[in-house]
Amino acid sequence: MPKYESEIARRRTFAIISHPDAGKTTLTEKFLLYGGAIAQAGVVKGKKNSRAATSDWMEIEKQRGISVTSSVMQFQYEGYCINILDTPGHQDFSEDTYRTLMAADSAVMVIDAAKGVEAQTRKLFKVCAMRDIPIFTFINKMDREARDSFELLEELEKELGIETYPVNWPIGCGKDFKGVYDRGSKKIIHFTSNGASKAATATEVELGDPNLDALIGAGLHRQLSDEIELLDGAAAEFDLDRVRHGKLSPVFFGSALTNFGVEPFLEHFLRMTTPPLPRKAGDEIIDSMDDDFSGFVFKIQANMNKAHRDRIAFLRVVSGRFDADKEVYHVQGGKKIKLSRPQQLMAAEREIIEEAYAGDIIGVFDPGIFSIGDTLCAPGKKFKFDPIPTFAPEHFRRVRPLDTMKRKQFLKGMEQIAQEGAIQIFKTPYTGMEEVIVGVVGTLQFDVLEYRLKNEYNVDLYMEGLPYEYLRWIESDTGEPFKEDDLILGTDVKLVEDYKGHQLLLFASQWSINWVQEKNKNLTMSEFGGTRE
Repeated sequence: MPKYESEIARRRTFAIISHPDAGKTTLTEKFLLYGGAIAQAGVVKGKKNSRAATSDWMEIEKQRGISVTSSVMQFQYEGYCINILDTPGHQDFSEDTYRTLMAADSAVMVIDAAKGVEAQTRKLFKVCAMRDIPIFTFINKMDREARDSFELLEELEKELGIETYPVNWPIGCGKDFKGVYDRGSKKIIHFTSNGASKAATATEVELGDPNLDALIGAGLHRQLSDEIELLDGAAAEFDLDRVRHGKLSPVFFGSALTNFGVEPFLEHFLRMTTPPLPRKAGDEIIDSMDDDFSGFVFKIQANMNKAHRDRIAFLRVVSGRFDADKEVYHVQGGKKIKLSRPQQLMAAEREIIEEAYAGDIIGVFDPGIFSIGDTLCAPGKKFKFDPIPTFAPEHFRRVRPLDTMKRKQFLKGMEQIAQEGAIQIFKTPYTGMEEVIVGVVGTLQFDVLEYRLKNEYNVDLYMEGLPYEYLRWIESDTGEPFKEDDLILGTDVKLVEDYKGHQLLLFASQWSINWVQEKNKNLTMSEFGGTRE
């Protein structure tokens, strides 16, 4: 087997998804801890002197204790090379999560043991189901009082429409959480805490061991025996093929905070999940083992390093091997380029690399030529990977700088953040950018915009709410751009264009959309269903 094929075969690329506060970022930290990537795991929320989580690199994340942007981390564990994509849990950042899932081969869904399936979990699960990717469930926070484990499994199956297979089973919960029973080996893994930031000590004991009563207590021993009997009689059969097609979710129990159950989960997960998957490019299927390099941009982030004012494009390598000194073809740009300063990422930490393989996520310097969804491939190839859909914004505000002398910094900041896909910006056609309208999927994105303009561009903002809730892309029969006089519009409709010059209409109600369509027969309207050239 050539070296690049063996390198690809040992790679695993997955995203971690959850509702806010289910413990997703804490679990990510513990994976890094077990992989030796960090010596001590950070606590996401806590006292002022606590370490911030490694995966939360943006200052606003450290202050609020939430993830507002996807971060990427790579580490080695037992011969595997693992790329973790940690996503925002908050629904206001679902678009960033969606794009990140496009770059992953499987997803780890973190569920709070006390709360079960929550609203954002359902939404993210639907995205995974659309892509047919494997979903692994980690039921977290067993160190607190938890709901009945059978109830949680039933809710998962009912709410998400997927069968479950408990790979392990919890022994107690809250203060009585002693460890897990591994159904495959039929062994009990008893954990002893070494402090939340260090790996837990695990002791394996056979189910019939006479010392078990002393280790976990006679009551929990009896309860476990009864539950295992019930489980073996009622649970679905394990089928790896169904797991890999997103039809059966392996379920694990544990506590990311105390490290109980994290390592057994990681070991099982790595054996069950797949090496890098192929990707569609129109009618072609691009296999990860293809000789030629290819990849796509799924995220752009400006100012990760405030000192250098740089812009990084996150690239998922889809096939072959990437070499830093070789030219690649930028399909959308129509020219050959050398990717400058390719980097491996550990949240905000970076390391210049010479090579990367299918499954890897690398950061490349972006001089302003890349857009989300762009394809990069070996010269001579000209396929395009399927586009990454764009979410239509639901909230709109008029935005301007408080200090008119800072107009230049304001426009630069707005355009850069819009190119990242975090916001969408619009202006009135045939005018300059005197009036900027910002559209976002969730209102918390306005807070992030305000914070970043202030901290990265030294611009204070004035924001004014607008009544619009719907957006439609528009085209005329002739293909020529509209002037406002060409259209019959109501008072609650506004004609705008985005920063690429595409025309759109903003509406205050669904009724207005129907009325405008009725009055303008020469007008074709469409929702944001995908990226457009």
